[in-house]
Amino acid sequence: MRFDGTRVVITGGSSGIGLATARAFLAEGATVAIAGRDARKLADAARTLNSPRLSTHQADVTDDAQVRSLFAAVGEVAVLVNNAGSNIKERSIRELTTERWDALIRSNLNSAYYCIQAALPGMLARKAGTIVNISSTAGKRATPLAGAGYSAAKFGLAALGICLGVEERESGIRVTNIYPGEVDTPILDARPKPPTPEQKAVILQPDDIAAAVLFVAGLPARAHVPELVMKPTAHVYM
Repeated sequence: MRFDGTRVVITGGSSGIGLATARAFLAEGATVAIAGRDARKLADAARTLNSPRLSTHQADVTDDAQVRSLFAAVGEVAVLVNNAGSNIKERSIRELTTERWDALIRSNLNSAYYCIQAALPGMLARKAGTIVNISSTAGKRATPLAGAGYSAAKFGLAALGICLGVEERESGIRVTNIYPGEVDTPILDARPKPPTPEQKAVILQPDDIAAAVLFVAGLPARAHVPELVMKPTAHVYM
């Protein structure tokens, strides 16, 4: 029970990587709060996880006011996992309207910034805390497959995490950016050409990313992993 008594907040926690990460933390004794926009999905997640140490919070983390209400309800946290994010089918520059661009920046970048700002004061007061940003390999190498808007947002998330980690390295706060390649999560359904079941079977699974989150969060305070790139072993053309 490595995380017995540890309070964790996970955004985008009702499915995919967020749900798997919540399950992994609960199995290690943590008290976990998951946030998401869809009340039905949160209720399904609560039934699936079935733990008295789990709380669910309906919140749109692209809205700063809702984020502050979320953290006011949860209280101070030891671990923040910024996992919320989204993509769209209309990914080319020709298709990328101002409204779509703004939505991608809000969901993949602004949401993490708002949550960091809400969680940071408590971490600074305790001189301890771990922030994990779930970015993407698109935040390391932009490609038309991911799209310009999504890639730009994930590059921004990477920069946010790196700068924060350097600024607060003497404050007892560790920040890790994780850059997964293809993961079998609902976001793949937003691709212009969704992957086949055969392709999904050989790419990363949500539990793989959850294991990485627990690894970096469970390291002793003297150890820090600033960035971690994960990819499927197989090269999958999608």
